[in-house]
Amino acid sequence: MSLKVDNLRITYRTLRGDVKAVDGVSFSVSDGEIMGLAGESGCGKSTLGNSLVFLEGRMRHLGGRAELDGRELPIADTRAMNEYRMRQVSLIPQYAMSALNPTRKFGKMAAELLKSRGVRFATVEEELRRRLGLVGLADNVLNLYPFELSGGMRQRATMVLSTILNPSLLIADEVTSALDVSTQRAVGEMLMEFRERGFVKSMIVITHDMSILAQIADSILVMYAGKLAEKAGSDTVVNNPLHPYTQLLLASLPEVGVRYDTSALVGIPGRPPSLLHPPAGCRFRARCPFAFEKCTEDPPFMELQPGHQVACWKAMKDAGLDIGPAVPPAAAVGEEASR
Repeated sequence: MSLKVDNLRITYRTLRGDVKAVDGVSFSVSDGEIMGLAGESGCGKSTLGNSLVFLEGRMRHLGGRAELDGRELPIADTRAMNEYRMRQVSLIPQYAMSALNPTRKFGKMAAELLKSRGVRFATVEEELRRRLGLVGLADNVLNLYPFELSGGMRQRATMVLSTILNPSLLIADEVTSALDVSTQRAVGEMLMEFRERGFVKSMIVITHDMSILAQIADSILVMYAGKLAEKAGSDTVVNNPLHPYTQLLLASLPEVGVRYDTSALVGIPGRPPSLLHPPAGCRFRARCPFAFEKCTEDPPFMELQPGHQVACWKAMKDAGLDIGPAVPPAAAVGEEASR
C-alpha cells in the first residue's frame, strides 16, 4: 500500500469562519497506481492534494491521518514534513508554469531547491540533465530564465525537478491546464513514462478534465463540496458511474462529432453549496434529480461493487441494500420537541 488517508479534515481560516474544504475523506492509492482526482472548481481537490505536502498559512488540519509506505505523514507539522518533501512525497503545483522565479535561471533555482532539502546540486546534476533530455529539453535549459521557455517547456522542466529525488508519491495539480491539446497529451504521456521509469511510484493527478484522466489514470476519485462521491477504475467511472453527480459531470462534457451550433451543451443545474456552512446530509441533494427523504442524512462512502466505492443512498438502494427509513435532521427533531 502506497498511500492511505483516513478521515482527513482540512479547513481554511477566513474572516467569516472556517471553510470546510476537505471534510472527513478516506481513500487509498496502491503502489504503481495513477489515481485521478476530479470535480468542479472549489470542490476541495487541490486542498486535498496540497495538504499531503504542505499546509499553507490559512490551512488548518482538524483531524485524520495520512500514511505513506507504512509511515505516518506529519502533515500538521510543517518542519517535520521537510524530511518527506521531494523524497517521499512531491508536488507539481497548480499554475506550475508561473511557479518558477523569473529572476533566477532554472539551474540556479534547482540548486537552491535541492540545497533546502539537504542535497548538493553536483550530486544530481548529471541525472537532472539526463531527465531533461528524456522530456525533450536541451542542457542549456539550466542556463535560461523561465521567461525564455515556452509554457510547455516550463511545465516539463518543473515536472523533472519535482521528481528528481524519486518520490514515492507525486501530486500533480492541474498540470495540463493552460496548455494546448497536443501539449496536454504529451504531458499526460510523460506522467505515465515517469511511473514506468521508476521516477515515482504512485501519483495523484488532480484535474477537472475527465478526458485527460480517462487516458492516463488507473482509477478516478470524484469529489464534491469537500466530500468524496465516487471511486473506481477509470473505465468504470467513465462508462458505468453510479453517483448522480458523476453521471451529470460526464454528461456535461462535449462529445466528438456533435455540432453545438444546433445542439446546446447541458450543464449541471444549480450551484455547489457554501463550505462555510455546508448543508446536512448529501451535499449534492439540492442539485440531484434523484434526491429523496433519506438524502437528508450523510451517506457513507462504501463499496457497492468490487473496487467501486460510492457515497449515495440511491445507488445503495439500487444495489439492493437496506438503507433504512429516513431520519429527520437534528434541527427538525429539535423543532418537533419544542412544539
